[in-house]
Amino acid sequence: MILIGEKLNGSIPAMGRAIANRDEAYIRRIAQRQEAAGADYLDVCASVTEDIEVETLKWILDLVQEVSDVPICLDSPSPETIVKALPLCKKPGIVNSVSMEGNKIDIIFPVIADTKWGCVALLCDDKGIPNSVERRMEAFHGIMAKAKEYGIAPSRLYIDPLVVTLSTDETAFSMFAECARQIRAEYPDIHLTSGLSNISFGLPARKLINQAFMVLAMAAGMDSAIVDPTNRDMLGLVYAANALLEQDEMCLDFIQAFREGLIGPEPKKA
Repeated sequence: MILIGEKLNGSIPAMGRAIANRDEAYIRRIAQRQEAAGADYLDVCASVTEDIEVETLKWILDLVQEVSDVPICLDSPSPETIVKALPLCKKPGIVNSVSMEGNKIDIIFPVIADTKWGCVALLCDDKGIPNSVERRMEAFHGIMAKAKEYGIAPSRLYIDPLVVTLSTDETAFSMFAECARQIRAEYPDIHLTSGLSNISFGLPARKLINQAFMVLAMAAGMDSAIVDPTNRDMLGLVYAANALLEQDEMCLDFIQAFREGLIGPEPKKA
């Protein structure tokens, strides 16, 4: 399971305040904590207005890369910002994200075509999030046609089938899962990813819904997620689900994570 740490995102209130106040120590600490928890990538999203976004991203990226060697998941709604910020990253990571909306793909794919960068691709288009599996798969096939055009291998793509709010659409998970299964059947080497929070919006005890979604989505083929890797309950479920899904030979990863104190009961303080 590929874990993309979500905590360096200015849309999170505490991180937004740290960015606004130029709190360097806080940002470094959050980067280090996610790396220590086993994050494979660190999502970095400034969540500021576009006129200062590149400048702000540079400041955050410099701080993060001072204290962490984990590759960056470069996150912005603006493809122009992403293109400008790519050279600020010390090593290839993941672009977050493109879709069939507007001209995002045709701005970003040519720039990353001959690199080792991966890319998150959302199954939406100019009409928004498709309301059927068939229409989402149409968006998927459009993305794959563009990937072929620019010579981007399926293994470099992180497809997000998109999940809507469960409280307003009871098919939220089943539609996500069916898309995931079809995509995995067509492209065994492709990655499937998701954020977790959308599905539980408006519900009480949101963490329970998010955790259940994580496990069920992994069973449907999801092999990546944008999560808080410092959440011990969530991380424990990831390792346990990996073992149950035959992705962890002899449960060695699960045992190692327990021995390192990443999962299981909180270590007792002396």
